[in-house]
Amino acid sequence: MIARTLRNHLPERCTDSMLTRIDHIGIACFDLDRTVEFYRATYGFEVFHSEVNEEQGVREAMLKINNTDDGGASYLQLLEPTREDSAVGKWLAKNGEGVHHIAFGTADVDADAADIREKGVRVLYDEPRRGSMGSRITFLHPKDCHGVLTELVTSAAVESPEH
Repeated sequence: MIARTLRNHLPERCTDSMLTRIDHIGIACFDLDRTVEFYRATYGFEVFHSEVNEEQGVREAMLKINNTDDGGASYLQLLEPTREDSAVGKWLAKNGEGVHHIAFGTADVDADAADIREKGVRVLYDEPRRGSMGSRITFLHPKDCHGVLTELVTSAAVESPEH
């Protein structure tokens, strides 16, 4: 019944949502270079941006999948921990490689996080932090999101790819 309902769902009904797109899917990996090569060789995805985020304790690569109607894009974010005590390092030690989180784009991470918090969902950061490519991010507790670590992202303007 759910599948039939979703197939019949009209796309325009989603336009009132605070979330504008799937910004990225975060994938934890042990070897970033090897994982990037897999996605390049298998699917043709290229690195759009890479960086080391010392605060989060990760080395990451963003592989652009497509542009979106709201002017943003959708990515795969590959994450390799730079230290064992980082959130991704701990997660990898417990779960192994795989999908770590899903991130939704939003025009205003502050307002939307506050709204979601008022609905009883635990927001993990009191104030949004710096994310990939200069974005502002926060996370929602997976136990409040049916087992899925969920990130909210307000993208910074990106003029050109950085490697």
